[in-house]
Amino acid sequence: MKIKFLGAAREVTGSKHLVITKHGKKILLDCGIYQGKGIETDSLNKELGFNPQDLDHVILSHAHIDHAGLIPYIYKLGFRGSVICTNATRDLCALMLADSGHIQEYDTKTFNKKRVRQGLPPKDPIYTKNDAIACMELFIGVPFKRKFKIDELTTVKFTPTGHMLGGGVVNLEIVEEGIPKRIAYTGDIGRPTNRILGPPEPFPQAEFLICESTYGDRPHSSIDNSEKELLDILIRTCVEKKGKLIIPSFSVGRTQEIVYSLNNFYNAGKLPKIDIYVDSPMAVNATDIFRLHPECFNEGIIEVMESDPDPFGFNNLFYVKQHEDSKKLNYIKKPCVIISASGMMEAGRIKHHIANNISDPNNTILAVGYCAPSTLGARILRGDKRVSIHGHEYEVKAEICRIDSYSGHGDYVEMIEFLNCQDKDKLKQVFVVHGEYEAQQVYKTLRPGGSSVVLCSVA
Repeated sequence: MKIKFLGAAREVTGSKHLVITKHGKKILLDCGIYQGKGIETDSLNKELGFNPQDLDHVILSHAHIDHAGLIPYIYKLGFRGSVICTNATRDLCALMLADSGHIQEYDTKTFNKKRVRQGLPPKDPIYTKNDAIACMELFIGVPFKRKFKIDELTTVKFTPTGHMLGGGVVNLEIVEEGIPKRIAYTGDIGRPTNRILGPPEPFPQAEFLICESTYGDRPHSSIDNSEKELLDILIRTCVEKKGKLIIPSFSVGRTQEIVYSLNNFYNAGKLPKIDIYVDSPMAVNATDIFRLHPECFNEGIIEVMESDPDPFGFNNLFYVKQHEDSKKLNYIKKPCVIISASGMMEAGRIKHHIANNISDPNNTILAVGYCAPSTLGARILRGDKRVSIHGHEYEVKAEICRIDSYSGHGDYVEMIEFLNCQDKDKLKQVFVVHGEYEAQQVYKTLRPGGSSVVLCSVA
């Protein structure tokens, strides 16, 4: 058996890990798209490192685009094997991949306008919305904790990671020459305490462990502190300064957590009487999918739902789907909260909201998760005084805040506690992926397990 690391190696995007068995099967663990890497992005996404037509299976840890976003592309290139994931991951992929295809088409159309002006031929999008819709025929949904037989020599079981709806450790067992070999791939590891999802659960003993390391060098603050911090920032911005609070947030997972926190403030009578807008069509549809999968919820939200059947809605919360309605938010003069995608501020409607609000000192931009180093979000968070958005320069005068504990990723303490379910003496090798190199170096010294820890690089 061989494992080739083809993405998210010493970085946090483009997750792809290829397992090649002795009997010739090729199994890809995740099939993520590269994001936020400027002019490199296109070539990185097209240079796969394998022939899609030779691939037998894709096994998805979860639905985030940096883990699932290239499935329509390999489908377009001839992949016709199975895509195996949990039921909730399948439902989210149906939404998120179609949205990604739409973004590919839109961005390519915009890019081609510049190429035409330069006298260059137009380019095709890496894939389209129709490719994304078509690839869903390959998906097989599997319940959590149920062993699924892929073929006579290969089985898989998903155990919850608490990272996002449907996210699970891929527990893969491959029989080679009569001997079972066990690989565990964590995907992204969530936090032990989550506002909505159940906690990460212990997973079966592995011989080979592939684990993430996004926050391998830092701790998070507690969820209780972050809820107080969110309310304090909202009151300071919207009540005291009478400004707007702009929250860049991923449409799936993060947005629902923030809305759930605001819903709890509303139920407790703590939320000021201001309008709150979720400006993301995908967030609206993703929230509907969340409602379909209470099997992923924790006991806390189930208890809340006994008296509040809709924990993702209250009187002064408005979900915005239409583009024209999104534009109208630019002309609102009164204090309000706008939650919009994407979380790294690299694409989507949030860029327009930041452009319209970042130069007003009464406003606040609140980051609630990780921003890769090359993204607009990272530039704003590191204190750049001027930023370029859609080709225009803007002065950064708004207050810039960050709450890390809304991250869906566990910190280094939480990840190591999660991995303690493994007997270190039975782990033959640990491969560390999905983290910046500096964070991985710190994480390696903490010994997440096993006699050998490898900081993987792209094959």
